[in-house]
Amino acid sequence: MTRTNIGEFEEVVLLIVAILHENAYGVSVMEEIENQTGRKINISAVHSALDRLESKGFLKSEAGGATAERGGRRKRFFRITVAGQQTLDAIREQRNRLHDQIPNLGLKYVGI
Repeated sequence: MTRTNIGEFEEVVLLIVAILHENAYGVSVMEEIENQTGRKINISAVHSALDRLESKGFLKSEAGGATAERGGRRKRFFRITVAGQQTLDAIREQRNRLHDQIPNLGLKYVGI
């Protein structure tokens, strides 16, 4: 697999889409990022990241049914692809390898 590098925000979006599974659309992704990380983000940043990840082949999207509450507009639902899952796995493996190499520095700290 040829891995395309993704940034930290794209990684978070990809993780959240995987977590939300079949309920991943722009607003649900934005809300879940805010709930999981405490970061306030705007919807246009989420849509941009979703579009980039789809163009890289890490996500697929399809339109849901039109609803009256959305004025007849359809939600665009996203799901992770095999390439997206492989990328998340590779990122996790790389980070774990790096963390495992940190020596015990004897540093003391209180909470985060």
